[in-house]
Amino acid sequence: MPVSRVAHRPALARRQSRRARARGASLIEVAIVLLLFSVGLIGLVAIQARAVQFSVSAEDSGRAALLANEIASSMWALNTVNLPSTVITAWTARVADPTAGGLPNGVGAVTVSGGVARVTVTWRPPKAPPGEVNRFVTDVVIAAP
Repeated sequence: MPVSRVAHRPALARRQSRRARARGASLIEVAIVLLLFSVGLIGLVAIQARAVQFSVSAEDSGRAALLANEIASSMWALNTVNLPSTVITAWTARVADPTAGGLPNGVGAVTVSGGVARVTVTWRPPKAPPGEVNRFVTDVVIAAP
């Protein structure tokens, strides 16, 4: 007994309908994966930006310590905390000049009280809010021989 072609058409239509639905589901899955991948990449870029910011902050802190050590070394070399004003003026100019190894918006100060010199280096990173200031303070004491 021959099989009618009419009986196969609904089954064929059902298979084609399933394929079309499966193809649509695959497109949705791909779109969701792309969305998740994009969110992940944006997160990685944000983490990278924060890492660079922390690296610059650490570099500035290290530079402030080196600048304070520079003026302290001058005090030790002269064996006194009372330095000539020309030395302090040259040092404060260096602190304020980022191109000469200083800090952005840097200010250096040396105050002497009772044989103790307090060296203060303050700076504000370029992208920091106006009220936010970083500070490095060290005290220098030169004992009499």
